[in-house]
Parts: sequence; structure tokens; C-alpha cells
Amino acid sequence: MNHVSVKLRITLWLTALMLALALLLMGFMLFISSTVAMQTAMRELSQTVQSNLQQVSYTDGVLSVDEGFSYYHSGVTTLIYSQSETLLAGQIPVAFTGASEALQNGVTRTVSVGEQDYLVMDLWLASGWEDGVWIRGVMAAPDTEQTAENLITVALIALPAFLVLAAAGSYIIVRKSFKPLDSISATAAAISEASDLSQRIALPPGRDEFTRLADTFNQLFQRLERSFEAEKQFTADASHELRTPVSIIKGACEYAEKYDETPEEREETITMIHRQAVRMSDLIAQLLSMTRLEQGTEIAKPEPVELGELVRSLCQEQDYQGVEIDCPAPVTVQADPALMGRLAANLIDNALKYGRPEGHVWVSVCRRDGEALLEVRDDGIGIPPEEQEKVWQRFYQVDTSRGDEGGAGLGLSMVRQIAQAHGGYMTLDSAPGVGSRFTLHLPG
Repeated sequence: MNHVSVKLRITLWLTALMLALALLLMGFMLFISSTVAMQTAMRELSQTVQSNLQQVSYTDGVLSVDEGFSYYHSGVTTLIYSQSETLLAGQIPVAFTGASEALQNGVTRTVSVGEQDYLVMDLWLASGWEDGVWIRGVMAAPDTEQTAENLITVALIALPAFLVLAAAGSYIIVRKSFKPLDSISATAAAISEASDLSQRIALPPGRDEFTRLADTFNQLFQRLERSFEAEKQFTADASHELRTPVSIIKGACEYAEKYDETPEEREETITMIHRQAVRMSDLIAQLLSMTRLEQGTEIAKPEPVELGELVRSLCQEQDYQGVEIDCPAPVTVQADPALMGRLAANLIDNALKYGRPEGHVWVSVCRRDGEALLEVRDDGIGIPPEEQEKVWQRFYQVDTSRGDEGGAGLGLSMVRQIAQAHGGYMTLDSAPGVGSRFTLHLPG
């Protein structure tokens, strides 16, 4: 049974259910058929006798029968007896001739004569205080056994055809119902074979179980695609950016091994190796943070944050020189303190790195037009208009001549990611030789 498809199993279960219901219905029909047949016969007998009673009159010993009187109607034989139970009119059925059944007013009962059962009903038509006639109705009781046999015969003939139709109908319904599942399986198999996580399961809009399953699979594929893309991006970025510091460290080590260095040269070599190791560590940490943000594994945990206080604490901890803070009124937003601190630090570091010697950096916090704004401005080299959109890209640096001091080019890319994680966005206003203004816009 474990090797049978789900469709076939459901079809078999539905067919078995149909069979059980059909047998239950047949048993119920057998149970009530005799009762219904008997009640129908008794009702016909009662109506016929009462109808004939209205067509009879008996006055002063004279019996009068109207034309509407029917001695035989719908299987009911009507007889007229005197008060002394003498037959006055009508013909007794041959099989009932030997029956000796006393007259009983208004009582319908079953009388057995040999192997045949009869239904009998008597009504008394009074004439005066003591005289009158009896109206008796007699009809053969329905043969319930024969009815049951006929019903069973019909059922045995119809049941196989019913089961075939039930099985075929069940299979068609199940196959149609499981058609979305076939589409899900086919798409998943195609994705697995082609290793293309960009494909999605296409089902018509709906709210049934299969549509929800398809949506769940699509979300899974989307997360897997993001994870693989982030892994590919991380691998490519790391292999690209780590190549330079690794080459520098390798060259320094080979030079130290090949030549006898003076203490001063050895100290310089160690300092250079340490600087490149720190650069590699910072680069890996930034790449990991960006990858986690992209994958959603590093989720912003918002809480009330006062931006002015956050900037002041950051500048004090980092001991920034030449940074002026302008925060005339408290501006509180819902944000992750750690991520928001990293964003502000990246903006200030960027402004200091690309500022003029002995230049200035201004940081202001305010609320305007329903937005909370964090602005970092410098009087540095500025950014040409054609390069302003590129600064948000990974590893892009406007001034590559600054070497190691210029950083890895990941700071502004991370700034934009953190802003988007908080439902905000970044803007840039810059002019060559004048300076740059980076502004964070956060909701209310």
C-alpha cells in the first residue's frame, strides 16, 4: 500500500465510502419499505371504506346504495353486513371466504388466512338507536418479502455500475484537485535539475491549501536564492579584496625570510603585516555584516533612540577631531541602536577620510516635513555628479589614490542597507571642491 500513489489511495477510500453509504442506504430502504408499504395500504383501505360509507343509507330497515359506491377499488373489496353479521351486498374474496373475523368498528387489523394476510377495516352505519349496517373493507396485505427481494435484485444489478461510476468520478475529482500539486512537484524538480532558484511556482490566485503551499515554496526558493547569491557575492568580494593585503603580507614575509633585516626594518615589516591583518579583519567583518543584512539574519531590533545623544556618545567614544554637532531639539526614532551607531560612524569616518586637511565635519539632527534627518556634511574634495550614484556600490572609491586610508569602499554601501532596514533612505548632495552632504531620512 505504501507504493500506491496518493491519488489512487484517496480514490479507493472514496469508493469504499461510497460503497458503505450505498449499503447503508439499501439497508435503510429495506427497513422502511415494509413499513411504508403497510402504511400506504392501510391508508388506501381507510379512504376507500370511508368514501363508500358516504354512499350508503339505511332507513327503517331499507338499505340504499348510491351509484358512487364501489365494491372493488384499488385492491379494496367492500362488503355490507347487517347488524347480525349477515352479508347484504358485495362478494367476499375467494381466499377470504373461510375467515371468521368478528366485526369491529373503526379498527384496522391484519387477518391471516392460510399463507395470505389481509387488512380488514369495519365501520358501523347506525340507523336509530339500535339498528344499522356494517361496511367492511378487505384487501390483501402487501407482500413485504417480495418487495425486499425485488429491492435487493435491483441493488445487485445497479451496485456494480454505481461503484464503477463512483470510482471513475472520484479519480477525476482527485486528479483535478491534485493538479496544482503536480505543478508544484514539476517546478520543484525543474529547479532541482537546472539549479535555477529564480524559477517560481505559478498557480492561479487563491486561498486554498495548494496555493498556500506554493506560496510557501516560493518564499523558500526566494530565501535560498538570496542565500546563494549572498554566498556568491561574499566569496567574490572576499577573494577580490583580500588578494591585495594577502599579497602584501606574503611579499613582506618572503622579503624578511630572504634578507637579513635590521631591527628597524623588521619592526616596519611587522607593523605593515599587522596593518594589513587589521584591514583584512575589518573587511571580513564588514562583508559578514552586509551579508547578514541582505539575508535577513541580522534583523533590526527597534527601540526608542535619541539621535542627537547617539551621535554625541559616538563622537566621544571614537574621539573624533574636528566634528561639530548641531542638535537643537531631541529627535527620537524607533531604531536599532547598534546598527544606527554603525551608520553614523561610517558617515563620519567617510567625511573625515575624504575631507580637507584641517577641514571640518558637521553633524546635525533635526525633524522636518514628518521625517527625522541625520545629516553629515564635510568641506572635502566633493564627488562629481557622474559618480554620485556609484558611491553606494560595494568597493567603489572616488579617490583611489588614498590607498589603505581610503578604506575598502564598503562603508556607504552598508549605510544604505542599514537605512533601508529601518524603512528609510539616503540622499547625497555634493560638488567637487566644495564638499558633500549625506542625509539619512527616517520615518517620523
